[in-house]
Amino acid sequence: MSEERALTRGLYFEDLEIGWKVRTPGRTVTETDIVMFAGLSGDYTPLHTDAEYARGTIFGERIAHGLLGLAIASGLATRLGFLEETVEAFTGLEWRFRAPIRIGDTIYVEIEVTQKRPAPNGRAGFVIFSVEVRNQRGEVVQKGQWTLLIRARGAEGMNLEQR
Repeated sequence: MSEERALTRGLYFEDLEIGWKVRTPGRTVTETDIVMFAGLSGDYTPLHTDAEYARGTIFGERIAHGLLGLAIASGLATRLGFLEETVEAFTGLEWRFRAPIRIGDTIYVEIEVTQKRPAPNGRAGFVIFSVEVRNQRGEVVQKGQWTLLIRARGAEGMNLEQR
């Protein structure tokens, strides 16, 4: 399946074929994002919050927290809507931080379905997505795999006890 931008809302396990690809819109990372994430997470590491300190690092300036990049990537993926009302759980990830995300970088996410397997109850299935976060120059800044439990068709009206 070719790369898509506009998506149907709430794709089911059966709809997600291996090789299916999608790209999110971009989002510019701001100083405010970094300050707010530091406050939310409690991570005030000087590399992210102290301009003078950060000038003396290998990056030469403040950079975004790696986990902020991951959080933004998750948000960008959900904006597409393909997981809306069909995702049951985010069950795991393998993740690599490859390059810094700098203040002013615009990042986007490329997602591809690489593996699928039905859950034992048949009401959902595990989908493994290859995920790359890229900056405005197309450089991969973060990448890895996300495993999500996605509802199967016919399971939409059931509550958790019935599944």
